[in-house]
Amino acid sequence: MEESITILEAIKKQFDCKGKDIRTYSPLTLAYIGDAIYDLVIRTVVVERANRPASQLHKMTTRYVNAKTQARMIELLEEQLSEEERAVYHRGRNAKSYTSAKNASIADYRKATGLEALLGYLYLQDKTDRLLMLVGSALEKMDIKI
Repeated sequence: MEESITILEAIKKQFDCKGKDIRTYSPLTLAYIGDAIYDLVIRTVVVERANRPASQLHKMTTRYVNAKTQARMIELLEEQLSEEERAVYHRGRNAKSYTSAKNASIADYRKATGLEALLGYLYLQDKTDRLLMLVGSALEKMDIKI
C-alpha cells in the first residue's frame, strides 16, 4: 500500500527543497505563499461544487478571494488563534508592503496580508488541517456557502 503524503511533502521531495526555519521568513514571503494557498483552497471548493465555464468559476472565486472578505475573515478568527498564530498574523498585518489592493482600504489590505501570512505559515509548517479549519470556520461565521 502506497503511503499518502501532503502536497508540501511531495513538492519538497520532487524538487529537492531543503527544510528552512520558516520563523526566519519575512511576513511578506509568508503572505506570498499564503495568498496562493488560500486561492487554491477556494478554487478547489468552487470547482468541486460547480462544473461551469471558467469565466463563471472566476466570478464565483473573486467573491471570496479579495481583501475585504479576507479582512472580515481574520476579524472573526482572531479569538480562535493561538498566541503563535496571532503573532504571525500581526507580523503580516504590520509588514510594510509596497503595493496595495485596487478595491480595498489600506486597513483591509493589511488585515488580508496578515491572514495570508498566517495561512502561508500554517502551510509551510504542514498544518493543513488547521489551515482548512480556520478558513472553514471563517466562511461559516460569515454565513458563506460556496
